[in-house]
Amino acid sequence: MTISEGKMKKTKLGIYLSLSAAVAATPSFVYAATGDPVAIAEGLTLDPIFDARLAYEHVNQPLTDADSLTWRTRAGLELASDIGLSFLVESEATLGIINDYNDTNIGNGVEAFSVVADPENIELNRIQLKFAKKDMGSLTVGRQRINIDDQRFVGSVGWRQNEQTFDAVSGSVSALKPLTLEATYAISQRTIFGADAGTREAFDGDFIFLGAAAKLGPLNLKGFAYLLDFDAGQPVSLSSSATYGLRATAKLPVAEGFTLDLAGSYAVQKDYKANPADYSVDYIAGSVGTSFSGFGLKLGYESLGSDGAGNRFQTPLATLHKFNGWADVFLSTPPAGLEDKYVSLAKKINLLGGFTASAAYHDFSSDSGSIDYGTEFDAAINFKINVISVGLKYANYNAESFAVDTEKFWLRLGYSF
Repeated sequence: MTISEGKMKKTKLGIYLSLSAAVAATPSFVYAATGDPVAIAEGLTLDPIFDARLAYEHVNQPLTDADSLTWRTRAGLELASDIGLSFLVESEATLGIINDYNDTNIGNGVEAFSVVADPENIELNRIQLKFAKKDMGSLTVGRQRINIDDQRFVGSVGWRQNEQTFDAVSGSVSALKPLTLEATYAISQRTIFGADAGTREAFDGDFIFLGAAAKLGPLNLKGFAYLLDFDAGQPVSLSSSATYGLRATAKLPVAEGFTLDLAGSYAVQKDYKANPADYSVDYIAGSVGTSFSGFGLKLGYESLGSDGAGNRFQTPLATLHKFNGWADVFLSTPPAGLEDKYVSLAKKINLLGGFTASAAYHDFSSDSGSIDYGTEFDAAINFKINVISVGLKYANYNAESFAVDTEKFWLRLGYSF
């Protein structure tokens, strides 16, 4: 490490500590519990936000590997009134402690390592004004976290140290029971790549997310549309798309202590605005799950279609780590599309405040051309005690004809309120 790098790290660490000072200085003697809102006037509360995570990640690939140890802190405050109006501000800072990894930002001197997408970063993560009324709806304006449904199309990428947020206006109307309406207009996707990512720090454009949902007994139905129009002069400028679809879920009690969980989605994606391609591709997903005696078993299938000419179904705003294996081999859909057939098993144990173990197996192939991509085994152990969380995670992708063998291991310690 050079002297200048050392000074930079000390400076960043000092900023990290100062970002947390407002939370630490909040008068905790009036708390009912750590992190509870503080009454500062009649009908007005101040709620501290603090989320710290120490994350170790190891990557092993045939020609490269990586080891990273990063510390991420989010600190902020939310001022809320009893009439439903609130103002929230939150900072985010990530520090690299062990830096033997490629953080994806060009020029950092570590490109010879495998990718761990947790670059050092200091930014304003959220700043928003919100009005919400129970059983009526809500309206949020500003830089905000947006997680829609299972985050398959729009999410905050919470797995990575730096969060994805949006500069947006979002609203929902829940007063028209059983119908719920949602709409978002965003002008910027604030990516996980951080302030030093150049043109990849944020992707600007006109993004519209629409949803109409209805609950009919045990069945939940939702129609959705995601219109992504990226501005010119960006790495993603020619990938604008329009996606329209329907999602259905149901939780059916079969017997005492035994339930059946069903989920299915269909969507079609087309070229949109400045996208020079002319295509239409499909998305299909379905799963059947059961829950019994603390166990959860799920069988699932997902297909991101291809037209055979290189145009394929993409979800660039999603929390991609949640889908198609934790090794993150398929963050971008291959040109021939993707089929993912999987099975997962989970067990919850009432130990140490809440203990969960899970495992999954994936079989990957192409949507067109009958290409066998490979298989993957994933496993995780997580538990949480009040404000403290611990997680261990493992992924092993065995390549057949796509990408390379990839093995990953994570250990994470969190403290949040």
